[in-house]
Amino acid sequence: MTMRTAKGDGRIAFAYLAPALLVLVGLMGYPIYQLVLISLFDYGQEQVSGGAPLTFLGLDNYATLLSQSRFWAVLGQTVAFAAACVVGTLLVGAALAVLATRVRTWARMTLFLAALGAWATPAVAGSTIWLFLFDANFGFVNEVLGTTGMSWTYEKWTAFGLVAAQVIWCSFPFVMVTLYAGIKAIPGEVLEAAALDGASTVRTATRVILPLLRPLLIVVTIQSIIWDFKVFTQIYIMTNGGGIAGRNLVLNVYAYQQAFAASEYGLGASIGVVTTVLLLLITLGYLRALRRSGEVL
Repeated sequence: MTMRTAKGDGRIAFAYLAPALLVLVGLMGYPIYQLVLISLFDYGQEQVSGGAPLTFLGLDNYATLLSQSRFWAVLGQTVAFAAACVVGTLLVGAALAVLATRVRTWARMTLFLAALGAWATPAVAGSTIWLFLFDANFGFVNEVLGTTGMSWTYEKWTAFGLVAAQVIWCSFPFVMVTLYAGIKAIPGEVLEAAALDGASTVRTATRVILPLLRPLLIVVTIQSIIWDFKVFTQIYIMTNGGGIAGRNLVLNVYAYQQAFAASEYGLGASIGVVTTVLLLLITLGYLRALRRSGEVL
């Protein structure tokens, strides 16, 4: 009876999700198919204009890509940059979610309005604002710090740090709102029982609140990994296309350069396919590790 009930529940859940699944397949399936298809051909400017026929290369674009030391350097930078953004986003979002539960209503509303304003700001506008704030000669930050003339985007690591700060600024509201809702959903009796047992604030947070928030943490972590791994706009605008000599490149900007600047559309498409596969592997690996630890997904 239990197995039949579980199967019935699974079918009902699938029936509810089927319309959304069909929309996703329609919106994403065909573009991904085209991306994979282009990556298998010698597809340059001549082929786009019709001046030369398409030449099937198979996996040659991938072999060329994986043999480039530049690709591996960009991949390493992308992983490190995304990891820093994910950790920073989770820490800032979680800290402000806890803060929102402990302040008065007017302060909480002010915090949420400011956070949602950052979240709603388009990436292009947000990146431009941050560039203006950190401008070498007229930026407010240099005025306050007394470092007028300092270029925050000239050095490789300060540029990465500035872009990471901007990404965290526009990403933490999602984490904050999600975790705040999760904290407020925790029954008061649970927290009261922990207090009566003599649990400290730290122990209550780590032994009671954190385990209850783990499903939400899974969602926000995976979402942050996907968002931050495929950052394009902030890097492209704030480092002027990837920095001096491309030292601030990440995979998406590198794919753009190969496809549109160098007119190697097949090679650019292969970078896009590799990025998609890496994101799927990271997500599946994370979920598998959680399943092995006994977490119910």
